[in-house]
Amino acid sequence: MDATPPDQTALLARADGPVTRARLGDDLTALGLGEGDTVMFHTRMSAIGYVAGGPPALIGALRDVVGERGTLMVTCGWNDAPPYGFTDWPRPWQDAVRAGHPAYDPVVSEADHDNGRLPEALRRWPGAVRSRHPDVSFAALGAAATELTADHPWDDPHGPGSPLARLVALGGRVLMLGAPLETLTLLHHAEALADAPGKRFVEYEQPILEGGQRVWRRFRDIDSSDGAFDYSSVTPGGQDPFETIVRDMLAAGIGRRGRVGAADSHLFEAGEVLDFGLAWIQEKLGGAR
Repeated sequence: MDATPPDQTALLARADGPVTRARLGDDLTALGLGEGDTVMFHTRMSAIGYVAGGPPALIGALRDVVGERGTLMVTCGWNDAPPYGFTDWPRPWQDAVRAGHPAYDPVVSEADHDNGRLPEALRRWPGAVRSRHPDVSFAALGAAATELTADHPWDDPHGPGSPLARLVALGGRVLMLGAPLETLTLLHHAEALADAPGKRFVEYEQPILEGGQRVWRRFRDIDSSDGAFDYSSVTPGGQDPFETIVRDMLAAGIGRRGRVGAADSHLFEAGEVLDFGLAWIQEKLGGAR
């Protein structure tokens, strides 16, 4: 998202003028975000309007609102991870990748560009920490940052002990700032926990650093790219399953809705998202009650 800079005049008009750090703070407070909150956020900058100062202004506004006792978290991933399917390449190609591909380094490896500008901005922020998992890394900044990201499980990285699980355990929240509803990553935690038939998994290899040495490790996770389940029978044609779940959640009265700049935004309690998503998946797909 937001790979091409949008027309600034259009952004100014959309938000009725520049969106400043102070205005962002006021809008976030009105939405319900508050002092001491631990919040995972998803952002589509162009939806907000012209943000004076860009991502640093938005991160600054979020920090203003949650304060020193609060924590911000984003999903990062790894932009330059080896392709999942490289093990199907001709042997000389595989050997070249294994010999020369740099290891994932939480400090320098870029966040996945598909996640927009904010994850990269936050993970580079002074004092931010990032989890060790190469494919499913999260970055956090604030009082609970280390607690959220430490010892990210190598396998089942969306499940128990993951940063998502810890966000729920800490009574955290999820903030959608103009981001598409299907980007609500916490629902992958519900998929990881769901007891429903037909769950799909993937295995892949990526290089990591262990004791200062580059080693290749094999990982196992739910299929978060193509879908942990076949939702085709329970979602409208062409609609992402997570969008369907979030729309049903909003229809049930879960979450708060408001404007941040020009962006239609939502604030959810992480525990409510997990409970609703887990119940929805198991009910719709015939899982355990």
